[in-house]
Amino acid sequence: MATATRSSVTLAGVPLALLITFAHLTNDAFSNVLPAFLPTLQLRFGLGEAALAGLVALISLSANVLQAFAGALTDRWGRRRAAALGLLVSSVLMSFIAVAPSVAMLVLLLALGGIGSAVFHPAAVAMMRGVGGRISLHVGLFAAGGAVGTATMPVVALAVLRTYGAEYVPLLALVGVVLAGTLFALSPMQPQARDAARPKVFDAQLFRGPVGLLALAGILRATAFVSFANAMPLYLVNVRGFAADAPEIGSTLAAYSFAAAAAGLLAGAFEQRLGRIRLVVLTMLAAIPVLVVTMLASPGTLAFYVLVALSGLLTNASVPLLVVSAQDLAPHAVGSASGMLMGFTWGLAGVAYLGFGALQQLVGITPALLASFASLLPAAILAGTVLRRHRARLS
Repeated sequence: MATATRSSVTLAGVPLALLITFAHLTNDAFSNVLPAFLPTLQLRFGLGEAALAGLVALISLSANVLQAFAGALTDRWGRRRAAALGLLVSSVLMSFIAVAPSVAMLVLLLALGGIGSAVFHPAAVAMMRGVGGRISLHVGLFAAGGAVGTATMPVVALAVLRTYGAEYVPLLALVGVVLAGTLFALSPMQPQARDAARPKVFDAQLFRGPVGLLALAGILRATAFVSFANAMPLYLVNVRGFAADAPEIGSTLAAYSFAAAAAGLLAGAFEQRLGRIRLVVLTMLAAIPVLVVTMLASPGTLAFYVLVALSGLLTNASVPLLVVSAQDLAPHAVGSASGMLMGFTWGLAGVAYLGFGALQQLVGITPALLASFASLLPAAILAGTVLRRHRARLS
């Protein structure tokens, strides 16, 4: 439905939820496109695996770790304004990494483009919670949008790169510019909180409490996801012998991310039937053997893509449930709690990828990938313990 006002038309309900989801799809399409370009950047600049891992850590730091602090700022500044500006900055700057003339410029684009994404996420997911209805389902829809964007962009960007050349990739940013303007124009304004009610930029109690423990579980879960997503292109090129711009790279990342998108929707839909705690724990545990078996399959085959998709689904299914749980446990700081579980967890996992890159050079990509999957075990145990302990406070 749309609500007419004296100065504008604002969306509400399902139309607003879909607009926010499409904005998330667009933002994550640009902010998560780096893995698709890693083989190309490696060839252009002569970078080793550790240096490439440094780029992954940089975008994770700027786009994700800062979300824990950007959440409080967006609650103060206004979620609609923050989400629109963050989307604009992220989509424009990240579209230029394919044509960066130097490593220094590449680093600058990743750092500033990542900050745009950090501002967007907590503002947008807090807006989604305010849509009404089943919160877990709406947040699952939001998470699905980001995963679809992450899945789509590698295929699109590599197709543009192969067909037209890197200089045409920045034209894709026009989609982000249009969506940012639409989000700002059609989203309802957020009532401004009084000074006394404004959340702290850094809330130490939030980090020390159950939200902080859920964030730690999220970091461990994200470690497996980030490692697979970023190392798989290098694995296909350096271990399996594919070309740096091979379509199998894009299709593998697409299968993984599309399944991750479906996971968000399925988790929201099945929460009431299976229970939040059971769903969180069992999906993490089940992901471990599936990820291991995926490494044994032949890339490009149907069995390989099925295993890749199942890996993405199981590894990502807990994300919307953990986000909603953090919001339930911190109703006074929804933006901060959202930022901690939506981005902070991914960010620290990305920073940890620095060590993973070094491990790749030391023992090889395949053994390093297998080692990263083990982080899902402590993630499942910790998340289950926290959720059971605070079951009465969950919506």
